[in-house]
Amino acid sequence: MEKKALLSTPVVPIDIKAFDAGPILEAMGKTAFQARNLYRAAEIYLRMLEDDAAVILTLAGSLVSAGQGLIVHDLIRKGLVDAIVATGANIVDQDFFEALGHRHYQGDPKADDETLRRLWIDRIYDTYIDEEELRHTDYTIAEIADALEPRPYSSREFIGHMGRYLAERGLGERSIVRAAYEEGVPIFVPAFSDSSAGFGLVYHQVKNPKAHVTIDSVADFRELTEIKLKAGTTGLVMLGGGVPKNFAQDIVVAAEVLGHRVEMHKYAIQITVADERDGGLSGSTLSEAQSWGKVDAALSQMVFAEATLAFPLLASYVWHRAGARAKRRYADLFAARVPA
Repeated sequence: MEKKALLSTPVVPIDIKAFDAGPILEAMGKTAFQARNLYRAAEIYLRMLEDDAAVILTLAGSLVSAGQGLIVHDLIRKGLVDAIVATGANIVDQDFFEALGHRHYQGDPKADDETLRRLWIDRIYDTYIDEEELRHTDYTIAEIADALEPRPYSSREFIGHMGRYLAERGLGERSIVRAAYEEGVPIFVPAFSDSSAGFGLVYHQVKNPKAHVTIDSVADFRELTEIKLKAGTTGLVMLGGGVPKNFAQDIVVAAEVLGHRVEMHKYAIQITVADERDGGLSGSTLSEAQSWGKVDAALSQMVFAEATLAFPLLASYVWHRAGARAKRRYADLFAARVPA
């Protein structure tokens, strides 16, 4: 098949504003297994908001390519998320990529990958990405870096510049990066170089060997810990596990190491398909996190489900029921380091 034919059916993002998942979730709450767990997770999310807890959303896996990005955008715009910790794939390769005008396409998990490689098509299970368009993303990251003062930046700060880039050019109206920039929601990507950002920054540094931008992941940790100290009561909404989950949980311990007495994350929900029995972080229970002093397990819920099935229902339920809530604009805590 020709490349044009393979890249012909775009992935269409889910719009949680278009439907209210309340009736189905309430019915599921009267059943069992993960259906009841998902309903309880939605209720805990609402309790976070009613308690005016700071909500930290973590994003792992490949969510934006699977049509989940608009959901995060809508949660940001309504003030239902106060900070984000994510993988570089979700923020750069997928969200920023789409904000530049590119798309993800429906594909075939049984495709001939040798043919896809020849056509410069990258595959994420049953979705396709045009590698040539990803290269445009890489070079755009390099372009942004070239325009900055050569010094270390936290990923939060650099992503702020990405948001400004989009806003100034009228790009990405439904983008997570742009919405977060405009609403003052900081985005942290601890493994920032593990994405198109890495390719772009390598290109930037090779072109500018004596003076260039670097990413300071320790600054990410310090800044997110500052948010915990400012917020007091916090709640976690975690999609998948990995670095974003651990990073967000660890800020409680970091605050204690700095000599502060802080409460554990009072609320926590996680949607995951990982298994706890291998000792890995992604599937470790929120009860286990209590033993580390990170999460208060009393108001926590694990949901063992694939995120593209569970997250739209959870988010729609909360979006349609959450009341008005003042936006915290935690990015403004770092105003001296945020683009004007």
